[in-house]
Amino acid sequence: MEIREDDLTGQQIIALLREHLENMHEITPPGSVHALDLERLRSREITFWTAWEGDDLLGCGALKELDPTSGEIKSMRTPAAHRRRGIASKLLEHIIEVARQRGYTHLYLETGAFPAFAPARALYQRYGFEYRGPFGDYADDPNSTFMVKTLVG
Repeated sequence: MEIREDDLTGQQIIALLREHLENMHEITPPGSVHALDLERLRSREITFWTAWEGDDLLGCGALKELDPTSGEIKSMRTPAAHRRRGIASKLLEHIIEVARQRGYTHLYLETGAFPAFAPARALYQRYGFEYRGPFGDYADDPNSTFMVKTLVG
């Protein structure tokens, strides 16, 4: 598996992100979807990565800089055909390592509170993320779960 920075112009990643956004709108009430569309993912403060096996797109994830000492994980997604293979773990490890290299002290994320998001929450807990209240521009929302990982002690 190769993880590489992505410019979000390839048809495979565009299709995966479209699927991701549609799925988030299917399973999350209006007003509680915080997944970013393609244009917002192309913003200057976001670095986006894709995981590949040959020409096969295995998954994606992004890191948004919130300020010089903290970042937020965005758009973690693995296509259904590639789940349960450790791809999300590898992408998460990569994002955590980049956050450390940037000197971030904290790494935040928002994910859903519904049962469909339980695997994501379990993944983040395995990597040391802890539950917390809203951060940044997020409002308290019963449909959202907020987490943080301290990167330096």
